[in-house]
Amino acid sequence: MSVLMASKERVATSLVLVGVVLLIGVIDKFLLMWAFLGVVYLLAFREAMALFGIKGNDLYYFAVAVWLIGAIYPYSDDLFILMSVAYASAVAFNKELEWKNFLPFIYPTAGMLFILAMYQEYGVLSLLWLLVIVALTDVGAYAVGKSIGKTPFSEASPKKTMEGVAGGLAVATIGGMFVGLSIVDLGVSFIIAFMVSVSSIFGDLFESSLKRAAGVKDSGTLLPGHGGVLDRIDGYLFGAIVMLVLLRGLV
Repeated sequence: MSVLMASKERVATSLVLVGVVLLIGVIDKFLLMWAFLGVVYLLAFREAMALFGIKGNDLYYFAVAVWLIGAIYPYSDDLFILMSVAYASAVAFNKELEWKNFLPFIYPTAGMLFILAMYQEYGVLSLLWLLVIVALTDVGAYAVGKSIGKTPFSEASPKKTMEGVAGGLAVATIGGMFVGLSIVDLGVSFIIAFMVSVSSIFGDLFESSLKRAAGVKDSGTLLPGHGGVLDRIDGYLFGAIVMLVLLRGLV
């Protein structure tokens, strides 16, 4: 496939994704948001299972059950804590169980439950804020990295540069700070925008490390020009956890 064709696919897929996200955000109904996030979660969960080298469908059924409970339980992020206690208890009882099988319930499950919880507590504007910060981090890092990037950032993601990361942080912190003023005051908005931007960078880095360990370029092939679902939401999975914790602690 030519570079031009791949670029066109990437742009087309991006436009479709943005359109779907904006439509769901404008409608702003819990069940619709829950269903949309649930589809994203279950697709990402299957990709994570492959990256962690886990086979079989038993865990997938548990993931479906967790998300169904999230529709009626008011504190979705608490479900991650309950799962951790339950699985630790099961491992203590049955030594044949592997800790590896719990990994998809940490990543991407924790991040997706925090996204749902943030929507429940702070509404669709908080998700828009998260979307803007992570997107600006990616755009800023790409633009600055392409133009002046020279210093490698991490072996887990060879294309990332220190200059690009710094540029992404600056763009996302400033831009995200202004968007956050619709929810919090200036000082808190600055802190949250900066910390979420930092966490999104390491969310992307974490997924890159998983792909390198698994020996694959992308987490999947579902999204033309982008790879898999995890390739698109990696920054949000870390960013949502940090944002919700800071919103609860600082607001």
